[in-house]
Amino acid sequence: MRWLILALLPLPALAFAQQFPPVDWMTTDPARVELGQLLFYDPILSGNREVSCATCHNPAQGTSDGLSLGLGDGGIGLGPERRADPANLPEQRIPRNAPALFNLGAAEFSVMFHDGRLEADPTRPGGIRTPLGEDMVAGFTSVLAAQAMFPVLSGDEMAGHYSENGIAQAVRMGFLSQPGGAWDRIAARVAAIPEYRARFDAVLGQGAEIRFTDIGNVIAEFIADEWRADDSPFDRYLEGEPLPAAAERGRALFYGDAGCSTCHAGRFQTDQDFHAIAMVQIGPGKAARFESHARDEGRMRVTGDPADAYAFRTPSLRNVTQTAPYGHAGAYATLEGVIRHHLDPVAALMGYDQSQAVLPALDVADWRVLEDEAEMAAIAAANELAPMVLSDPEIADLIAFLDALTDPREDRLGVPDAVPSGLPVAR
Repeated sequence: MRWLILALLPLPALAFAQQFPPVDWMTTDPARVELGQLLFYDPILSGNREVSCATCHNPAQGTSDGLSLGLGDGGIGLGPERRADPANLPEQRIPRNAPALFNLGAAEFSVMFHDGRLEADPTRPGGIRTPLGEDMVAGFTSVLAAQAMFPVLSGDEMAGHYSENGIAQAVRMGFLSQPGGAWDRIAARVAAIPEYRARFDAVLGQGAEIRFTDIGNVIAEFIADEWRADDSPFDRYLEGEPLPAAAERGRALFYGDAGCSTCHAGRFQTDQDFHAIAMVQIGPGKAARFESHARDEGRMRVTGDPADAYAFRTPSLRNVTQTAPYGHAGAYATLEGVIRHHLDPVAALMGYDQSQAVLPALDVADWRVLEDEAEMAAIAAANELAPMVLSDPEIADLIAFLDALTDPREDRLGVPDAVPSGLPVAR
């Protein structure tokens, strides 16, 4: 039926629709998906048993957290209301904006994180290239499964401050994926909970060892199933249903004179590549503990190639209207703000209005890069976008098209009432 409808489309629309081949999705078993749901919302995976995956990837905030830079361990509350715990202050903000989780079960999403430091690579152990290098363990069924298990190794996100708990101590000492390391300790916690033991018995076999990779795999299957979003007005347009007038004007701009599709290409509006567009850097940056700078050089931290300086992964634009703030550091609170940045990135960088950031109160230096002329010049020099002009009505039409990329679906399983650990489920 789909191809019958497409055959009846006017020739230009048919040619456009044929750019979008069918999507391959992870196959899912309901028992595994339900197990992944419970683990996703369970704080048992964090060092202090206070932070879950859903803390920074909450469905109420479009699977992100509504903040420019979030607070993991040491934070209280959810979304824009999250604040620092005076009794356990975070050491710093999480250095990068929490990315959305929509459609990550699609096969084309083989690169993860803003800098792509985790990606499919058949030449590496387990078929995945990660910062763990040769210490990466085999057993993850996808890069999504591996990605889901890296936040637990971050003190700022889930592990906790040094010496607060055994997980945090293992992380600070570099005992991560090795036997007896942080991943093993978390897996042991899960295995000790009777309901998790019974649920894993049902999907792995009676008495099978529960490895950390098993936890990652079921969480990935939950993410892939829960936040599959491919029934937007744009998808229906590809089936022959017209877009509203403003969205159609925006689509013509997006794939035409505005040049958005140069990078935001394909079914999910991303080329899965990395680009430097003078994006504003706020917060602590991406630095090792022994480094004192606040810059984030993006892809160059992974490749070591100066040509990759300040380049970040092109985000998918599916459900983008729900996932503010925008940019690798969440510098822009609105879609209009980040679109205007694209029109003249260097001018936007130099004239950035700090009120656009959404940051919970924390006594840290958030603007170090913006106050450093040399750092700003370096970001500007890497920019690859030429200035262009769009009128206010054209920007409004682009936003209308981006809204047409939103799947008005409801979460399939939603937030559980309780989790097997008995720990509180944040809502």
